[in-house]
Amino acid sequence: MVFWFAGLSIIAVSLVFDSPNLDYRLVMVGAVLPSIESLTGAPWILHTLVAPVVISSLVALGLRGKRLAQRKWIGLPIGLFIHLVLDGTWTQTKLFWWPVFGNVLGEGRTPELSRGVLLVVMELVGVAALWWVWSTNELHIDDNRKRFLTTGRLPRA
Repeated sequence: MVFWFAGLSIIAVSLVFDSPNLDYRLVMVGAVLPSIESLTGAPWILHTLVAPVVISSLVALGLRGKRLAQRKWIGLPIGLFIHLVLDGTWTQTKLFWWPVFGNVLGEGRTPELSRGVLLVVMELVGVAALWWVWSTNELHIDDNRKRFLTTGRLPRA
């Protein structure tokens, strides 16, 4: 499951934050990254609140005094947070709040794998969301597309 997370994460974050220096490529990577755990069949650390909190802390502390770098790299944990919301992981108390409510890592199926046929619908919605981002940000224009691909920034209105 890639398009659902990539498309909806960039829309949500661009509408909420509207930051000129945020790297939206990193937002999308962060939003898609936990899906890798589906290869194991079970949720692990990236499906818990621990991962985005730790990575946010590392960005804040590791890049202290480097404001532009912080703004760029904060996109990664923001994407991880968005994944937890879009995946509904927050509805699974033991997984979301791990290790507070017990050790459930590696148990059960990842939320992505438990969707059945709804997964196809969600991916189609994600494709539509990416198309909307493409068209509203005029990424068909060479300068806009190159700027996005090299800096991760979307054109400002």
